Amino acid sequence: MSRNESRRDSKTVMWLLAFSVVATFTAGAVTLLSGHLEAVPDIPPPPDAALPQIPVTPVTPTPPPQPRGTADPSGPVKEPLLLANGRQQPLRMKVPRAAKGRYAVAPGEARPPRGKGRVIRYAVEVERGLPFEVEEFASEVHRILNDPRGWGYRFKRVARGPVKLRVSLSSPETADRRCLPMRTNGTLSCWNGERAIINAVRWNTGARGYGRDVASYREYVISHEVGHGLGHGHVSCPGPGRRAPVMLQQTKSLYGCRPNPWPSPRR
Repeated sequence: MSRNESRRDSKTVMWLLAFSVVATFTAGAVTLLSGHLEAVPDIPPPPDAALPQIPVTPVTPTPPPQPRGTADPSGPVKEPLLLANGRQQPLRMKVPRAAKGRYAVAPGEARPPRGKGRVIRYAVEVERGLPFEVEEFASEVHRILNDPRGWGYRFKRVARGPVKLRVSLSSPETADRRCLPMRTNGTLSCWNGERAIINAVRWNTGARGYGRDVASYREYVISHEVGHGLGHGHVSCPGPGRRAPVMLQQTKSLYGCRPNPWPSPRR
């Protein structure tokens, strides 16, 4: 072997040794890296209890505001209750000028108060299409007619059979027609035939002389019109500042008198 060949063989051996060392190192590194990856366990996600809890406050929706004094939004428009002369006043209703033209009779009976005196049978009617309950109107009429300050009779309300008179709550148009030949002009009540025809607008709003005291005006108009049915006519004011007689036409004017709804007011 020549010197040059010997040098080539030495270089070849050195290269082989270097390659072997590199291969051995690389294999070990791969083995080490592979073993490290296999040793890493799967980490499950944290349970819900370990997560931060955000408090949730339930929200209750706020209902829309309702108009005051309105029991039923689909029904007639009503205004809030008022006080006048120390009395709670009735609800104001939206009254049409014309209704059905036919009456609903208050059902059942209402007994007269105990005591002595003539019993007068009567009936109560409300024109269909008006925003007033027939039972409620009938109850108010019965209370007024049998008040101790009234006409001194005992009134019995019935739904059928012969009656002395009828109290009929009517729209302005029906009142005008049933009051003929008297001219009520859509604003007045009347007595005609056997009926006390009560104008529903007046029942609802009262008259100027009574101001905001519609409750007292209702007592007046029932007492006045039924008074015609009992045979009483119109009278004049007895003098300025005096109490008005119930048969004074107080709806039109007080003529200087003070308002009074009763035939026999207490002193």
